[in-house]
Amino acid sequence: MDLILWRHAEAESEGDEGEDIARPLTHRGEKQAARMAVWLERQLPDGLRVLASPARRAEQTARALGRKVKLRAELLPGGSPDELLTLAQWPDARSAVLVVGHQPLLGQTAARLLGLQAPDCAIRKGAVWWLRHRRRQGVEETILLAVRSPDFF
Repeated sequence: MDLILWRHAEAESEGDEGEDIARPLTHRGEKQAARMAVWLERQLPDGLRVLASPARRAEQTARALGRKVKLRAELLPGGSPDELLTLAQWPDARSAVLVVGHQPLLGQTAARLLGLQAPDCAIRKGAVWWLRHRRRQGVEETILLAVRSPDFF
């Protein structure tokens, strides 16, 4: 199974308390999302499911792909890696899953799956981490296939 973690692109600065989920992407963030979507579209397998936080910036990032997106409250800031992995059906889903969300949730999930001692990984805004679960010679493992930043296109 492939799990693709995509952190939302650059968003407007935080405003009033409680307005965090309404923050839109900046112009730069829109460009980041579009660049990453072009790269992803060339790589993504058939049957992909796309899950995203309903926060505006995450939804806008996901919509740059032009695919059907399912918004899930479990992916809002404050969500847990357990909730994310349950939604993605890790490691047993039949198809790849793309999750568009926030830090530190995505970094915590990546660190757990990679067996790192650190509690999380720093995932840049707009970046993608592509992980794969596989069984090889009776051993289950998670490998990191790719890390892409929108700044390198």
